[in-house]
Amino acid sequence: MIRQNKLDVVIAGGTDALAKFTLNGFNTLMILDSQYCQPFDENRRGLNLGEGAGYIVLVSEKVAATLNKQPAVIINGWSNANDAYHQTASSPDGTGSLLAMKGALAKSGLQPADIDYINLHGTGTSNNDIAEGTAIKTLFENNYPAMSSTKSFTGHTLGASGGIEAVFSYLAIQKGLIFPNLRFETPMKELPFTPVTELQQWEIKHVMSNSFGFGGNCSSLVFSKG
Repeated sequence: MIRQNKLDVVIAGGTDALAKFTLNGFNTLMILDSQYCQPFDENRRGLNLGEGAGYIVLVSEKVAATLNKQPAVIINGWSNANDAYHQTASSPDGTGSLLAMKGALAKSGLQPADIDYINLHGTGTSNNDIAEGTAIKTLFENNYPAMSSTKSFTGHTLGASGGIEAVFSYLAIQKGLIFPNLRFETPMKELPFTPVTELQQWEIKHVMSNSFGFGGNCSSLVFSKG
């Protein structure tokens, strides 16, 4: 809407609160972990549910030019894709994930090698992590950026997760941080890469943030240093 000159300022994000309905629904799917989740670990057992909210403020170039302090981060790539594989599961070969990531990169004009950090969707479920990991393996080949799932801190906040992880992506660029993937122990045998396990700090110019949902709905954003 901003690019089409329909709006100048947009508050974008999400919020979600835990409820018995949500807990019972995910318990019925048998993808809840009774222990702390282990995203992208070979022995992952499922997800933890969380709650929270995360929002960012987007402004047009016209508004940005009037600000005393220029935006530290811009969104220059975005894409939504849907492979319609299953009501609740991702396609095993990560088709939707791959389409979303490729689309966001194409929109940004960047190459896979330009991405410094991926904020993984990384739920800790058997299906999601292998699907997302396979898509990353295909897209980035042997040039893998640093990556981690911040859901190891927050749990899966459902409708809030994209907004919260957009904030994590912003902070990664603003403060030069790579967040650790907590409780990672054993590499997944299908993947040639592993997530970051310790807090790291260096200059980060481009971050990709993945948010994948039910029904094959996949979205990726590319954040870049302003």
